[in-house]
Amino acid sequence: MQSWRRKALWLALLTAWLLGLLGVFPLLRLAVPTRPRAESPKGWPRWLDAELLQSFSQTVELSEDAPRSPLATRSGSCDWGACFDASKCRGGGFKVFTYPAADPISETQRRILASIEGSRYHTFSPAEACLLLLSLDASAGECSPVPPQWNGGKNHLILRLHSASCSQTFPLGQAMVAEASPTVDTFRPGFDVALPLLPEAHPLRGGAPGQLRQHSPQSRMALVALAEERGGWRMAGTNSSAYLWDGRCEQDHGHEQTHPGATLPNATFCLIPGRRPDALRFLQTLQAGCIPVLLSPRWELPFSEVIDWTKAAIVADERLPLQILLAALQEMPSTRVLALRQQTQFLWDAYFSSVEKIVHTTLEIIQDRILGVSAHPSLLWNSPPGALLALPSFSTSPSDFPFYHLQQGSRPADRFSALIWVGAPGQPPLKLIQAVAGSQHCAQILVLWSSEKPAPPRWPETAVPVIVMEGPRKVSDRFFPYSAINTDAILSLDAHSSLSTSEVDFAFVVWQSFPERMVGFLTWSHFWDGARNGWGYTAKRSNEFSMVLSSSAFYHRYYHTLFTHSLPKALRTLADEAPTCVDVLMNFLVAAVTKLPPIKVPYGKRHQETRTPLASRGLGPAPADQDCINQMATGFGQMPLVSSRLRLDPVLFKDPVSVLRKKYRGLEKP
Repeated sequence: MQSWRRKALWLALLTAWLLGLLGVFPLLRLAVPTRPRAESPKGWPRWLDAELLQSFSQTVELSEDAPRSPLATRSGSCDWGACFDASKCRGGGFKVFTYPAADPISETQRRILASIEGSRYHTFSPAEACLLLLSLDASAGECSPVPPQWNGGKNHLILRLHSASCSQTFPLGQAMVAEASPTVDTFRPGFDVALPLLPEAHPLRGGAPGQLRQHSPQSRMALVALAEERGGWRMAGTNSSAYLWDGRCEQDHGHEQTHPGATLPNATFCLIPGRRPDALRFLQTLQAGCIPVLLSPRWELPFSEVIDWTKAAIVADERLPLQILLAALQEMPSTRVLALRQQTQFLWDAYFSSVEKIVHTTLEIIQDRILGVSAHPSLLWNSPPGALLALPSFSTSPSDFPFYHLQQGSRPADRFSALIWVGAPGQPPLKLIQAVAGSQHCAQILVLWSSEKPAPPRWPETAVPVIVMEGPRKVSDRFFPYSAINTDAILSLDAHSSLSTSEVDFAFVVWQSFPERMVGFLTWSHFWDGARNGWGYTAKRSNEFSMVLSSSAFYHRYYHTLFTHSLPKALRTLADEAPTCVDVLMNFLVAAVTKLPPIKVPYGKRHQETRTPLASRGLGPAPADQDCINQMATGFGQMPLVSSRLRLDPVLFKDPVSVLRKKYRGLEKP
């Protein structure tokens, strides 16, 4: 089999050389277009495995993190500097106003407008808006009239989901266009935004997860899937007669491995023709974890301004002999195949799995143009969890976020801030302050005094500063990004918490190894309640858990920024109405970002008496509180919690050896 592959590759290379002599050399270039002019940004992927195709490919040097210029223009077209007034965005921030759509509207358009109106970008006043959005819907048959605030289209975004006759005659003026799969000749790089072609049933939020289960090709798995005109995918193995396919979708493939009703292909590579209607297959391949191989696409790849498609897709000339293409794909290193497939899953989940994510990505791209040097760097766009979850208002440096320490080769600082919430009845947690202040890693203690009783005038003397912030606050205010917090790590506590210094020290050391996760002592677990046909959660002690209580947990301070500025206001209001829901919401947020469970660390027996009253009865939260988990799952569009049975203990924990040999001796004291 290996010798057959080598012969096929040599035959392909010989064929390329002969065709080059005949003057058809350009047909054999795989996603390596000619070097772009200085004023025209490169928007297409390139073939990264050039070592396999040295005879008919040429290397294009492109810096991975090259700055993206929003000033690219085309002849006679608008550019960012001339047709957009960024000064309107500096006072009140990036706000978006949507014009009412003319009835009737398509379901896809309705979902898009609803996602904008429910986002943090939306405003009801066109006067304070930085961007005004007008939707042109193809299914309605009639275009919306020119709005009164049109101003020649300046600072306007035209939403065009389909190619409609009205959209061709509508006076665009100086407006940007966000179009689904725009053609490469009409798309204006750096000014317009390329959207994916969406099916009508695309979910509003959340979305289905990626379908990739096997990261490397299986022996019986199809190498390629060929998109068919009637809507299905034809699978082809390594020795399939599909190698003789001539590129015409309308030919009769017979009955071999043809699945016209299948929606997602089960193959390593998916060949997609370059016609615009076939752009709908692109999202299918991303969800399936099938590497898209685009044959001379005549449409701009979605969000190509910020997404590096060279990490997830391959572009080939459709006139290239299929045998040559398949031979090259078959010889691709397994490590490269794994990287491409994993990237398809990340991009699907981060930017394409729901209408809400697609809309927010569009607005984030425009906001990045406004911010200029303060915009997301390429790493944040093209690495998990993605730019939508890395807010530039917090930082634009990857090292400031909890997700990129491993990639950056860095480690969180060796200090933490303790944040103690004091509500009713307002008893100062003096013992807790002494225990936390005794930690060698503690930098400061902040007390959020929200009780009606006045705070005591004097607090215990400690080696670290104790800062008391008084005033009535909602329960969700414990997760506000207070400027007084000057460390990456936060130890969240409440007045009823009871921890020893050894427990605090060990938990912090664990968190330093997993800065993107929550590390805590007390746990809850969620479950599906078939009788109620909904989700529930319980505080009963078991080996499996999916949440840690924020009344004693370490996490990164960035989650305060996400909690306050990214979560919908309705979810934060829900958490304020039911006290235990604030723990559920924080765990939802971290799990949705990381796709990972929290980490549990050991605690002493005294914690049994300090659990919440609901938990101490072993009955779990009350029915009213139970319902919040279902409302939050609806708000997120999915159930993000991940269950785990892992608990991390220190070395020699509970081993029958001398206590003098143990570093965290206080963990085992009664």
